[in-house]
Amino acid sequence: MKIAYFVNLYPKVSHSFIRREILGIEACGIEVLRFAVRSVAEELVDDADQLELKKTRYVLGVGGWGLLAHSLRAMITRPGRFFQGLGLAWKVGIKSDRGLLYHLIYLAEACVLLHWLLEAGVDRLHVHFGTNSTTVAMLCRVLGGPPYSFTVHGPEEFDKPQGIALSEKIDHASFVVAISSYGKSQLFRWCPYTQWSKIQIIRCGLDELFLDYSYTPIPDAPRLVCVGRLSEQKGHLLLLEAVSQLALTGLQFKLVFVGDGQLRPQIEARIAQSGLENYIEITGWATSREVRQHILDAQILVLPSFAEGLPVVLMEALALSRPVISTYVAGIPELVEPGENGWLVPSGSVDALIKTIQVALNTPTQQLEFMGKQGREKVLKLHNIAYESARLALLFEKMSDLPSVVRSPLLEEVAVSN
Repeated sequence: MKIAYFVNLYPKVSHSFIRREILGIEACGIEVLRFAVRSVAEELVDDADQLELKKTRYVLGVGGWGLLAHSLRAMITRPGRFFQGLGLAWKVGIKSDRGLLYHLIYLAEACVLLHWLLEAGVDRLHVHFGTNSTTVAMLCRVLGGPPYSFTVHGPEEFDKPQGIALSEKIDHASFVVAISSYGKSQLFRWCPYTQWSKIQIIRCGLDELFLDYSYTPIPDAPRLVCVGRLSEQKGHLLLLEAVSQLALTGLQFKLVFVGDGQLRPQIEARIAQSGLENYIEITGWATSREVRQHILDAQILVLPSFAEGLPVVLMEALALSRPVISTYVAGIPELVEPGENGWLVPSGSVDALIKTIQVALNTPTQQLEFMGKQGREKVLKLHNIAYESARLALLFEKMSDLPSVVRSPLLEEVAVSN
């Protein structure tokens, strides 16, 4: 069986979970081809992402004339299918948040992808994120491409389900993956009961870099780390406000922002205005190994998000036996249990965040270590990428009637357990 993955941007600094899943699928004995709409090569810092970059083919790399040529090819060689695709692009486009023109471009992209998939003999297509990349996959299927499935992460898909034609995409897909029970419930909202059986939970997972490590004790120095793209939805500005007020109380600690993004200039300006240079450090983008070390150097990871799916960085911190502070948002409460492996605060409440940081920094190291170990046990049970990838591989087999020629021992084990 030959699988193709299709993503809008791949590889990407913040999408290591997709890379881990692809490698996990390959470890099950399944060939995986990588396709994406466009590249963000200039952002990449991790050697593993650089390797993925070389394996990935980009639709927009064919240029404008290439898009036109592939569209004409599809129109001439399969006119019935092409006009079906055109009709679907029109139907979805006029109701969308992006408009009809974008959907005509998506149709052209689907024509390019169709040619590549058929040329390579791909049996199934899997997409991450239910936005424009899944629109292209849906149109490709109507044009005569292979069956597709897609993974929904949130929050974007749940913010505008009608604008991205989420129900239409579920209808055309062979199955749909949610990364949490919360995500599954949201997908239930946008498809009829008769299609609920399509929705499957496959969790994001971690590899040996985070799962296999020698235990590192929590340091005594009061140090927090926040890992993620510097954007509004991650709550960085709220965290800055909390740090500013905590600094006025005389509480001594360090907060490290690991990541980069469009909000960085604003964050740096606020740090300077509030005189927080001794409290906050920004590292910029970091490799997976650097992220791992920043987490190990901290006592606690804090991520006060306003909107999420289920952040992989929470899994990473807990896997490294570091308790976390986060919010009652989306799938986060399925992983973070207050008093057991971390703390949860109401999203948007700076007062609750301040009080919780104070409590966390005043918690004895011995208690923090106990909480961290509790978190690690939960991640080992629920978020092992090898196991989750094997479960996804079994779904590919089930839907394809094309079993792998060679199965890995883990795939056999998961097949028996299921």
